[in-house]
Amino acid sequence: MKLAIIVPVLNEGAALAQRLLALQPLRQRGAQLLVVDGGSTDASAATAAAWADQVLAAPRGRAAQMNAGACATRADVLLFLHADTQLPPDADVLVMQALDAGHDWGRFDVRIEGRHPLLPMVAAFMNWRSRLSGIATGDQAMFVRRAVFNAVGGFAPQPLMEDIALSRRLRRLGPPACLAARVTTSGRRWDQHGLWRTIMLMWRLRAAYFLGTSPQALALRYGYTTRAPAAVAVLAKAPVPGLAKTRLIPALGAAGAARAQRGFALQTLATARAAATGSVSLWCAPDAGHRFFAALRARHGVACLAQPGGDLGARMASVMHRHFDGTSPVPLLIVGTDCPVLTPAHLQQAADVLQAHDAVLIPAEDGGYVLIGLRRPLPAVFEGITWSTPQVLMQTRERLRATGASWQELPMLWDVDEPADWARFKNKS
Repeated sequence: MKLAIIVPVLNEGAALAQRLLALQPLRQRGAQLLVVDGGSTDASAATAAAWADQVLAAPRGRAAQMNAGACATRADVLLFLHADTQLPPDADVLVMQALDAGHDWGRFDVRIEGRHPLLPMVAAFMNWRSRLSGIATGDQAMFVRRAVFNAVGGFAPQPLMEDIALSRRLRRLGPPACLAARVTTSGRRWDQHGLWRTIMLMWRLRAAYFLGTSPQALALRYGYTTRAPAAVAVLAKAPVPGLAKTRLIPALGAAGAARAQRGFALQTLATARAAATGSVSLWCAPDAGHRFFAALRARHGVACLAQPGGDLGARMASVMHRHFDGTSPVPLLIVGTDCPVLTPAHLQQAADVLQAHDAVLIPAEDGGYVLIGLRRPLPAVFEGITWSTPQVLMQTRERLRATGASWQELPMLWDVDEPADWARFKNKS
């Protein structure tokens, strides 16, 4: 089995070179080292290039960065290592021994390096709690078989507690291998903010998370710098031959068009999760019970809801009302699955726009749009639109103008509806 070590970084400064240097013996024994930069403004990415097998750029946030690293490697085993944590010299051997013994995932014990004399006690309690609960933290250098990581959907698209969320899903498959060998992690947050203050903060955050407080709200309490929040609703059709991507049937046949729809839906879901702006829901047609959606729900834990009846406008309006009738005040992004060039960065930019505007649009070359985002309910934008025509974008602008809403448009993209679009997509691929 091949091991990949995935290190998310953000402005790690001069200490990064020393951390990566310590991993070189593992590289020499065959481990792959991937560093995933979340938009550093210092020399982190350039420093990493001298020591890593691959340096990637990804949307900011540990969950998004670690998922991007997992997608970029074909290694059988994934080890997620925080940039301020150091592995024991024989970490690769210990991981493989744990997996050979029958475990699918695990973590190391942790030692905290810092000034306060009680930090060893804090580390001992963390290790004891992890053994008792079967929950690992990111500071403990979690590792997992790649197939199992994929099966549970990777890290959830949330700005905080992503390690706990992953542990919960993995724990259902089996207990972790709790290795007594210790990783050494930095005690800088305890040194900077005070030991007892940090302990109390972490306990309050954990308690609030287990009681149902959203990770986005917790991130704000924690002082974690995150992207603007926005829930993402993906309108998706089941890949049923003869019903999915019907305009591609002349070029691909009914089965081929259905396979294309399946691929587009999976890609859009991955994009929404990687953006890590907030919760992701799938609005399913003809219903949420189709085996394709059932598999996504089981493997990735994504919420799958049945699309309501009516034309496209009525369906999007229902999604909008469902979202804003709830308790969450976060904005909403609605996307389909027809735009293969939509990226996590587009979703993040749209979420950013909604901090200052009522709506955001990403126009499509065919006269429609591939994304609409709303900061508040605006039902008029879905009324009286001649859907599937080149007038959709123009009419939507008119509705926004009539409501007095402020909006911004991001650069135009294109979607795949016709055989010519499919040819363009394949050429680009």
